Amino acid sequence: MSELRDVNIQADRMRFRRNLERIGQVAAYEISKKLPYKTVETTTPMGIANCQVLETQPVLATILRAGLPLYDGLLQFFDRADSAFIGAYRKHFADDSFEIDQTYITSPELEGRPLIIADPMLATGASLVLALESLFDYDQPSETHVVCAIACTVGIEAVKRRFPGVHIWVGAIDDELTGKGYIVPGLGDAGDLAFGKKRQA
Repeated sequence: MSELRDVNIQADRMRFRRNLERIGQVAAYEISKKLPYKTVETTTPMGIANCQVLETQPVLATILRAGLPLYDGLLQFFDRADSAFIGAYRKHFADDSFEIDQTYITSPELEGRPLIIADPMLATGASLVLALESLFDYDQPSETHVVCAIACTVGIEAVKRRFPGVHIWVGAIDDELTGKGYIVPGLGDAGDLAFGKKRQA
């Protein structure tokens, strides 16, 4: 987390993406402890072993583009999971207000399966709430886990208010939001730091 926030280390995009991936891997490991397992017989060169495997493969989801490195970390752990993708961004207005423009969503079957969604920065919670509402329009997962590098208390409360049963896994929690809805101290724009500064519309 210290490296993610450090303005000097952030200049190395590959390092920034790798640190997000590592957070995804750690979160995946912790989430895996909470998922249901079943016993299967596995043939070894010497006999039969009883092994624990996931009852159901999860669906991994992310909000493009900033969520991709965090999602990659989850996928490296849950390497047999299916994936869902949401295209959404903040559309800013002259008065510093904004709305979430969600332009794309694709998802496999979710019914009865664990859903794990990656969103590196949970600020106001608006984009994540909209993404979850859209995914739940398809099916109802058995459980839902949200993975973030940094979250603001405002965003956590917004998600919990709308979806009380969702589990939120966070690397660090900050308490302050700017008037434009950015987390303080936060780390800046995760998408720009990972992939380059975007052109302003």
